[in-house]
Amino acid sequence: MTAQPEQRRRPRGGGGKGDRLMVPEAEFQSYYGRQILKTPTWKTPDVPLYLFLGGLAGCSAILAEGAALTDNPELERVTRLAAAGGAAVGTVALIHDLGRPERFLHMLRVVKPTSPLSVGSFILAPFSALSGAAVASHVTGVLPALGRLAGVGAAVFGPPLATYTAALVADTAVPAWHEAHRELPFVFAGSGSQAAGGLAMMLVPLDQAGPARTMALLGAAVEIAAAETIIHRRGLAAEPYRKGRPGRLMKLSRNATAVATAANVLLGGRSRTAAVLAGATYVGASLATRFGIFEAGLDSARDPKYVVIPQRERLAAREKARAEAS
Repeated sequence: MTAQPEQRRRPRGGGGKGDRLMVPEAEFQSYYGRQILKTPTWKTPDVPLYLFLGGLAGCSAILAEGAALTDNPELERVTRLAAAGGAAVGTVALIHDLGRPERFLHMLRVVKPTSPLSVGSFILAPFSALSGAAVASHVTGVLPALGRLAGVGAAVFGPPLATYTAALVADTAVPAWHEAHRELPFVFAGSGSQAAGGLAMMLVPLDQAGPARTMALLGAAVEIAAAETIIHRRGLAAEPYRKGRPGRLMKLSRNATAVATAANVLLGGRSRTAAVLAGATYVGASLATRFGIFEAGLDSARDPKYVVIPQRERLAAREKARAEAS
């Protein structure tokens, strides 16, 4: 930790005032010229794009199965394509971040239940296969029973695909992610739902887009509630979500979600133009959320104060509790 000359005084002996500090106060800039935490080496835009596409694909698979159950063919077609396409493009982004395709295959060699990355690999792989089989059957009409069974399987893997990345980032020591581990799964689930619902609103006729509008609306409510909880209850760890580029992205997401929700409620079921614009805004808001969360984590890893100050606060709280108990 670097230090700066300090002119403050502190008590001496019997607690009198007026003496100079013998040791300068620490300034949270670096640890002997280095960061306390290493900044994650995950790449931008690969990883935040993967976070976004995983949510979009997982929630689209759920919406697709609901459309199949209610005999809503156009909504089923669009959402099955979104589920399979999102999983495919997301896998490409993940492999690009890893550097070589075989690294992804190596992750499938061993199951580690305590590793979110390992568990996530065994969620992504079957989801991609099942959603791909379901859309292939739906588009070609070949083996419809097996295609439908594959769609059910994709829907089962949809929720964990949309949320496991929240556990993945929260399982790190990065302060902005770790301190928000309780809320991040809800943020990711809500964000994925509004992206899937918004995309379907853009591409499905008004008379078949009702479930998509409902999913987008519920997703927006969950995301805003969880994100606001992080910002207002996570103290210093929430600061990166309010400052700089991550802060601007989170604010953009919040405002865009509010505008899209207003348009969805007032005009989404009556105007095709309004539905398309609201849907596109939902998708853009979800994308901004994922980039904002990702960059907030990187910023918090670069600044030692997000590591040191919470540690000191926890230590002081434990000492106070111990003193009160004794």
